[in-house]
Amino acid sequence: MQHQHSRHIGPIALMLTGLGSIIGSGWLFGAAHAAQIAGPAAIVAWIVGMVIILSIALSYAELGAMFPESGGMVRYARYSHGSLLGFIAAWANWIAIVSVIPIEAEASVQYMSTWPYPWAHDLYSNGELSTVGLSFSAVLVVVYFMLNYWGVKLFAKANSAITVFKVIVPALTVAALIYSGFHSENLNNPALGGFAPFGWASVMTAVATSGIVFSFNGFQSPINLAGEARNPGKSVPFGVVGSILLAAVIYVALQVAFLGALSPSDLAHGWKGLDFSSPFAQLAMALGLNWLMMTLYFDAFVSPSGTGATYMATTSRMIYGMQRNGTMPEIFGRIHPLYRIPRPAMWFNLAVSFVFLFFFRGWGTLAAVISVATVISYLTGPISVAALRRCAPDLPRPLRLAGLSLIAPFAFVCASLVLYWARWPLTGHIIFLIVAALPVYFWYQAKAGWPEFGRELKGALWMVLYLPAMALLSWIGSADFGGIGILPYGIDMAVVAAASLGFYYWGVNSGWYTRYLRDEHDPAMVEAMQQDGESAGKLAGQRG
Repeated sequence: MQHQHSRHIGPIALMLTGLGSIIGSGWLFGAAHAAQIAGPAAIVAWIVGMVIILSIALSYAELGAMFPESGGMVRYARYSHGSLLGFIAAWANWIAIVSVIPIEAEASVQYMSTWPYPWAHDLYSNGELSTVGLSFSAVLVVVYFMLNYWGVKLFAKANSAITVFKVIVPALTVAALIYSGFHSENLNNPALGGFAPFGWASVMTAVATSGIVFSFNGFQSPINLAGEARNPGKSVPFGVVGSILLAAVIYVALQVAFLGALSPSDLAHGWKGLDFSSPFAQLAMALGLNWLMMTLYFDAFVSPSGTGATYMATTSRMIYGMQRNGTMPEIFGRIHPLYRIPRPAMWFNLAVSFVFLFFFRGWGTLAAVISVATVISYLTGPISVAALRRCAPDLPRPLRLAGLSLIAPFAFVCASLVLYWARWPLTGHIIFLIVAALPVYFWYQAKAGWPEFGRELKGALWMVLYLPAMALLSWIGSADFGGIGILPYGIDMAVVAAASLGFYYWGVNSGWYTRYLRDEHDPAMVEAMQQDGESAGKLAGQRG
């Protein structure tokens, strides 16, 4: 059958796939960007980001185990709320993920720009890549494409090897920077404003825009590859939770090491005066750690390339999933008969990656945009999993998440707060980008004869109104988050939390047993899909 994929990936490889996605360019740049925004309190920002992403990821883990299919994250909302919400979620998710591919390539080239050669200095200047720098980035994107062109098994083996290296290098960086002279006074220097020099609002903004949300985004990879996972009921949650926790330890350690390694001259103009093109490599150079500097320059290719290759794999499954949703051309649903991958979808993502590459010419330029789009794409997961518990309780659940009634609303409120913390007008711009895609959905609906459109609209109305409501709250919010100050600081976040909680329960009650769920995932078909050694019923009993 066209929709079947061979199951090659075990739990450890799946976790390494997630970790490989998470540890990309974020660790190379995130600590410097977070410190510039929040000072030493950036440490707290990473912990807050981990808690938020973990709560969201747990919701998706149950969905990924229920529906072990390729590109699943663009299909869950469709199962629970119909095609309109499914399209909004899929579009936001795809925009957030496909744009990571060129950013990883740009990150590698940006690190090259501090090599001690005149030609390298010409690769990046004034905050963007030169034409030569863009050409180097384009070559890297093609390399990511080729790593996936001959099947997921080759990709998984290559990624597992890359990921081991990607974990060792950050650990060496932390140890070397701390051993070479750790300035503990940097963590709470009164002359620099103390631990939180710009207040706690800046910590929240750092979570949303410095690359922290962006850096944890790779948890999606084990879910999107669930269709190729052995025993998805066990391996998907293992891969998701394990990769987030391991990455959090690495990121917090890196942030502490970065803060302590800064010299008085680096901080002469305060935290906002930090200016690094390749942060850790430049610190290593200043400390005389030439071996570490060379290792970091090498890793600046390996880490982003591992992530870029992973995202090239997962985005092709997302386009494949959108085609199965009926909102992309039929050609993108074609699976190669030998390698079992959606090659036409890969070619499409390659082309889109080039578009992003040439319009956004620096890592920092697009990181905040991707983070906000990512948060919007996360919104439907907690609502879909809770709605399916209500309207489809008999569906087999290989993983039944304990405490979902608390975790899901907490995750939705957290995602809404991150969206607000991103600051106006960025929030408004990205919300407009998501809404602007709706004509594509309406075109496909008209082509299909508007089937059950009233029911589809009712299922998505909460989201249709949620997005402009959040844009309005962002605009009238406190000046600390870019608003016009009608809502004072503190009250603004309470209002956002209360409003989002109301939208959460509206969204959960808007779900129903859709025809898409009935047609593709009735109990008989679920059992057939999950023949990987253990029956879904047995797994549900073990987890329940």
